[in-house]
Amino acid sequence: MAKLLFSTWQGELIDNRGKSSDEWSKSGFKLPETYHGERDSKAFIGWDGVAIFDEDIDAVELANQYAAQYQEYSEACGRCAPGRWGGKILYDLLDKIARGEGSHDDVAHLKEIGQTMMTTSKCEIGKTVPKPILDLMEHYKDQFDTCIDAQIASKHYGGDTSYIAKVTAPCTDLCPAHVDIPAYIEGVRDMVFTDSLAATRQTMPLAHTCGRVCPHPCEDACRRMNLDEPISIMELKRLGADYETDHGLDWLHPAEPKPLKNDGKKVAIIGAGPAGLTAAYYLALEGIKVDIFEELPVNGGEVAVGVPEYRMPIDKYNKDIDLVLDMEAVSITNNCRVDAEKLKEIEAEYDATLLGFGARLSKKVRANNENPDMGGYWGAIAMLDKVNLWHKYDIGSPASNELKDKTVVCVGGGFTSMDVVRCSIREGAKKVIMLYRRDEKTIIRNTTYEEYHESVEEGVEFIFHSAIEEIYDDGENITGLKVNTFELVPDPNGGRAQLVKIEGGDMEIECDYLIPAVSQALDLQIIPDDWNIEMTSWNSILTNGKDYMTSREGLFAAGDCEYGPMTIVNAVGQARRAASVISRYIYNGGKCTLLDDEIMEDHLSRLKVYNKKETITGWMPGIPRQESEKLGVEERKTNNKEVNLGFTGEEAIAEAERCMRCYYISMVAV
Repeated sequence: MAKLLFSTWQGELIDNRGKSSDEWSKSGFKLPETYHGERDSKAFIGWDGVAIFDEDIDAVELANQYAAQYQEYSEACGRCAPGRWGGKILYDLLDKIARGEGSHDDVAHLKEIGQTMMTTSKCEIGKTVPKPILDLMEHYKDQFDTCIDAQIASKHYGGDTSYIAKVTAPCTDLCPAHVDIPAYIEGVRDMVFTDSLAATRQTMPLAHTCGRVCPHPCEDACRRMNLDEPISIMELKRLGADYETDHGLDWLHPAEPKPLKNDGKKVAIIGAGPAGLTAAYYLALEGIKVDIFEELPVNGGEVAVGVPEYRMPIDKYNKDIDLVLDMEAVSITNNCRVDAEKLKEIEAEYDATLLGFGARLSKKVRANNENPDMGGYWGAIAMLDKVNLWHKYDIGSPASNELKDKTVVCVGGGFTSMDVVRCSIREGAKKVIMLYRRDEKTIIRNTTYEEYHESVEEGVEFIFHSAIEEIYDDGENITGLKVNTFELVPDPNGGRAQLVKIEGGDMEIECDYLIPAVSQALDLQIIPDDWNIEMTSWNSILTNGKDYMTSREGLFAAGDCEYGPMTIVNAVGQARRAASVISRYIYNGGKCTLLDDEIMEDHLSRLKVYNKKETITGWMPGIPRQESEKLGVEERKTNNKEVNLGFTGEEAIAEAERCMRCYYISMVAV
């Protein structure tokens, strides 16, 4: 097992060279000492320093290979002279030293060029590449001096060490789908919207969808936030997709789809939601036959029947769905409920099967006298199904038949509960209340500020720090609720604050409908009992979270069924990785392998690319974040028109210009 010998990562200087093992210092960072499996790392080098795990490391060649990676990037970029020409000089001089032909003047020149790049490069990749190289030149000076003084090649120059690099960005790292965010923002800034869409679809086929209903965790890792406000990353994503649709362009794929293979190999996918569609898309790009089995009469899963039209217009979502289903390799069967026996048949017929179905069973609120069969008790999923099937597909009947002029109470604190209360307003309810055990900050963190703010504008009443103790009924219908209230009491020992019931703080609320939206569960009747599939403590299907294969050979899981109810972008990220693994699994003798790029994604996610304590210099602060136009409250709360109208061209370009293009290069030596 590798140990940390030396590190300068993020200013944490650790030097264990020459010390006994019991004297070694440990890092506070999750540096990749082990690369993958039983392969130890020799070194890790990146934007914020260098870490050495092997005493036999060739520091000169490590610096040289890192410079080589940057030169390749900077040649493709070419947006600033310090970055492009500085990168060439760095590599030329380091390679000269590494092959035994350098001089001490070259070292002086390297230091000068490095400092110039760090000061004058336009973007972070040029500013940060010299940092670890200068660290190596300072702390491993003896190795550089040996190559120069003896005019010999560095000890592993041209050797068998592998150098595996990945370009990332803080926002990209925190995006579950690892979308190349700076690239699609750059496409908007340059008004080349096809470039923007191409960058998105490298890892995210549902560009219309995730440009509208993504909770944008990427914005929590936007370095611009250290300066003023984060970039409006999500809203910029939809522009490329809308441009393709509005101009009637042919589908823009990240690569030319390969012809359908006629080798008999095929993959089954259970569920046509975001996870299933994503996996099908990336498998189809490889020419692999995919058959999707979907229980609903419509395509799109919970986004189609659960996410309201005012947030995700169905005509836009259908474009994302058509992108996938128009692929030659993809077919779909609707109205096909897969139970345990059907799954056994499918698994026997296909080379691999991916479970991508959603969590569609509403959980109880766990109150006294809770009876799901009582009139007025309406599970969130069933309620949203009725709303959306009617408004989007003319299936069924309006939910206003039940909700108009009624008092609705929803229990929850996530996206589903927000959809319930805002739809209830639109269906004509006279009063809509949401009960939530936590506070306002938490509900915003669980959803988005926009969702919460817009629901308040529309008339939803929020009662925080509350929970239902008992449900009242008249024998046929719910009539009211007994609600406990709580206060948040700090832990005197510094632990997590606890909710404590306020004695005498109970309230009674009259209502016609109670809609639980506390969470959803999986319908696990699909899993044959005799397969003994391993499950998580959350009663979802267990995988190792890397290749997404379950405990049963050839059976994979992604999205809700792997992790429980999750966001669309999480499902997309998992399904893309699962498709990548499956594409090799079925042609590699049933072995699951990860690409180096995927292994590096995992390392960077553990390490954390974004540093919220970083001080940003060289950029003008105080440039306001653009706010897109929204429909006025009175104009929107009685219908399902899209609320967020998106940026104008001028607003989009102005917002894209705020992006600091925070690319970084990382590299592991193994």
